[in-house]
Amino acid sequence: MLKREPSCLLERELFKNVFDKTPDYIKNLNLFNFDNVNEFTFTLKREHLHAYDAEKNPEGLNLLEWFAGYAKEAKVSTAGIRGPQNILFPQDTRFPINLVGIVLATLAKALVAKGKYKCKEIRKLVGSEVRYNSDLYLEAIARIQAAQGIRTLTPKERKTIPIWLASFLAFKLDLVGGEYITSSHGISVKTATKDLNSQGSQYLPEESLEFVDKIQEIFDIAEKYGSYEISFSAKDNPLIDEEIMTRLDDGIDLYVEYLKSGVAENLDLIKKMENKIFVECVGGCAYRTLSKVLEKLNIANKYDWNNIEEDPFFHSIGKYDTDPKGNKAFYDYSVDATVLAKKPNGKSFFPVIESMDYEDVLEDKKIGTVVLITDPDHDRLTVCQIEAEGSIPKLDEFGISYIKLGEGRILTVYTANQAFLMLMNYRAKQLKAQGKFKNHPRFMIKTTASALSWDEWAKAYGIKVVNVPVGFKEIANIMKKVELQLREAPETEVVVEDVFGKEINLGIQPRLIFAGEESGGMIMGSENLIESLSGRKAIAMREKSATEAIIVASALAAQLEEENKTLSEYLEEIFDENNIIAKYDVREDISYYNESEPDIEKLKQAKIDGEKLRTKNDLFYLSLAIAIKENDISLEDAKNVLNNAFPTLSFDNLTDIKFVGDGTYLKFTDKYIEIRPSGTDAKTKAYGGGENLDSIRSFARVLGNYSGERTDLHKEIISEEFYEKSKEIAIEYYLKFVEKGADLSIFEIPEYKY
Repeated sequence: MLKREPSCLLERELFKNVFDKTPDYIKNLNLFNFDNVNEFTFTLKREHLHAYDAEKNPEGLNLLEWFAGYAKEAKVSTAGIRGPQNILFPQDTRFPINLVGIVLATLAKALVAKGKYKCKEIRKLVGSEVRYNSDLYLEAIARIQAAQGIRTLTPKERKTIPIWLASFLAFKLDLVGGEYITSSHGISVKTATKDLNSQGSQYLPEESLEFVDKIQEIFDIAEKYGSYEISFSAKDNPLIDEEIMTRLDDGIDLYVEYLKSGVAENLDLIKKMENKIFVECVGGCAYRTLSKVLEKLNIANKYDWNNIEEDPFFHSIGKYDTDPKGNKAFYDYSVDATVLAKKPNGKSFFPVIESMDYEDVLEDKKIGTVVLITDPDHDRLTVCQIEAEGSIPKLDEFGISYIKLGEGRILTVYTANQAFLMLMNYRAKQLKAQGKFKNHPRFMIKTTASALSWDEWAKAYGIKVVNVPVGFKEIANIMKKVELQLREAPETEVVVEDVFGKEINLGIQPRLIFAGEESGGMIMGSENLIESLSGRKAIAMREKSATEAIIVASALAAQLEEENKTLSEYLEEIFDENNIIAKYDVREDISYYNESEPDIEKLKQAKIDGEKLRTKNDLFYLSLAIAIKENDISLEDAKNVLNNAFPTLSFDNLTDIKFVGDGTYLKFTDKYIEIRPSGTDAKTKAYGGGENLDSIRSFARVLGNYSGERTDLHKEIISEEFYEKSKEIAIEYYLKFVEKGADLSIFEIPEYKY
C-alpha cells in the first residue's frame, strides 16, 4: 500500500474512495517485495493470465484482459501508454497502469533491445516526475534492466527530473533510449511510462508494437508451460548507475551549454529586470532542475517561486469536491491551466487557475508581473500577466482571457496559440537584430490543431510551415526526415511532405525557428546543428521544454518591461505588423465520463461507453473526409450533409475536408475547425481558428458535442460498408505519411567514453 499520509481533506477523500473500492484480494496481493535488497525472481503463472475467481482461480490477475487494452493503446498512443492506476495498491491489474504491467513492459523492451544489440553495451536512462508510485515503478524498471545486463542511468537517490531532460540526455549521451514515468498534465491518478528511443523521441506505434509482441511471447510461454521467471537485480547492482548522472549534475551543464548556443545566448535584458517573474511549479518537479539552470545562467535572482515542494496531489490544483454538474463528488480537472469549464449556472471559468488562489498568492505582486505556469513533468508552459482591469475592453476585442484578482487587477491568461506567437516573433526579431536570420532558410513545424495565426505570421516572415498530426513525436518525425536529407545531400534543397499532402521546399541547409502545438509544448531550433557525444546531429531537441520556453518568455518580458508594454499590447502589435486576420482560437474539450471515478469497474464501463460516443462523433466527419479522398463523393456532397445535419451553422464557404493523421480538418475561407478523437481516452477535442470568435466558438462547440448519429443524407452518400472501414483506410493514409522520407537507419551503439 502507498506509504503516504494525505496532505489535505480532498486527498484524504480520494484515498478513502480508492481504499473503499478496492477488494480485499487486491489489498492482500504481495507479488513483488522491493524491500528485499537482494536479487529475487517473480514467477508469472498461467493462473495470473486469467480472471480472478475466489474458488476456481484465487491467483487470477486477468492479465489477458489488461493486455488487450494495453496493446490497443500502443497502436495509437500520442504520449506514452497512459491511464489511471490504483494509487494505494499499485499491483491492482484491473487498472490500465499497474506494477505488474510495468514489469512486463520493461522486460519486453529489454528483450527487444538485447535482440537488436547483441554483444553490445546497452545503456538506457530512467527518470520520473512526482506522480504516485513513481519511485516504485522507477526501481522496478532499473532492477529488471540491470538483471538483463542493461546499464541504467538514474539521477542520484532516484530524484525527479523533467521529461525534456530525459529526452535531451537520451540523444546527447547516445543512449539506446529511456523510460520516463509521467502522465503530463493529466489528473493525479493517471500515470504512464513514456518510452524514449535513441533519438530522445517518443516511440512511434511500430516501436511500441515490437515490445507488445514480446509481451505476447511471454504470455504464450506462461500459458504453455505454466510459468515464466522474471529476474530482478539487487538494489545496489552496479548496472543501476547513479554515478554518471551525478558527475554530469543530471546533465544540467550539457543542457545549459545547449541553451547558451541558442535562446540563452544573450540574457543582458533579463539581468536588468526590476520586476521579478513568478514561476508556478505545479507538482514541484520543475523547481529542482529549473532553479539550477537559472543559477548557472546567472539569472536566478529574477524569479519568485510557488509550490516548489514535490507533491503527487499537485497541491490540490485542479481538484474540487463537486463535479461540473454540481454533484458532491471528488472531481479532478487535471492541471492544464488553459482548460475552460462551465459551472452549473452555465458560466465559463478556469477551474485549474481558480484553484490556485491567485487573488491571495499574487496580492503583493506588481501590475505587469509575468506569471509562468508549468506542469508536473515540466514540458508545457502557460503564460499569464497581471494587468489593470482597464485593459479589459482591449482584451475582449482580441479574445484574450482573464480572471479577476480584485482591487482593479486582473490576470490575463494566454492560450498557447497566443503565447507562442509572441515567443516565436520575439525569437525571429532577436535573430534579425543579431544579423543571423538571413544565414539560413527558416521553417516551422506545427500541429494542424494549432493557430492559423502562426501560418499567417510565418508567411509574413518568409518562413515555411510544415503541418503534422497532434503529438510531439509527429514533430520529431519531421525533424528526422529533414536531418536525413541534410546528412545525405547537404548542398541540396530539403523537401518534405506535410500531413495535408503538400510538398514543401525548405531550401538548402534550413533551420528550425519553432516547433510546437496548441496544448502548450514548444521547442526552438539551434543555429548550429546539435551534436551528440558520438557526433549524431539534430536540428532541435525531440521533446517540448518548458525551460526553453521560460528563457524566451523571460527575455520577452524583460524587453517589454524596458518598453513599458504589456503582453497584450505586444500581441496586438504582432497582429498589426503582420496583417494577421485569424486572430482568434478556441478549443472545446468533451469528456464522456468522470475520470476521477474511484470504482474501477464503473470507470472501465464508463470509458467503454464513452469511447463509443467518441468514435461515432469521429466517424461522422472522418467518413466524409476519406470518401472525398477516395473520390467517392464530392465536396458539394459533404457540404450538403453538413448543412442538413447542422441547420444552425453554414458550410457554404467550406473549401476542403481532410483527414490529418488523427482528426478531420474542415477548411473554410475564414476559419478552420478540427474534430479530433483522443487516441487513448473517451474524449473529443474540437479546435477552431479564424477571424470571428463567435463563429469558430459555435462551430467547435456544436461539431465537437455532436452525437455522431448518421443522418439520412449521410447514409445516402456513404454506404454502411465504407463508413465501417473508413478508420482502417485513414490509418493506412497516416502510415504512408509517417513512412514517406523517413530515416530508416538503425542506431549504432558507440564506444562509450564517459
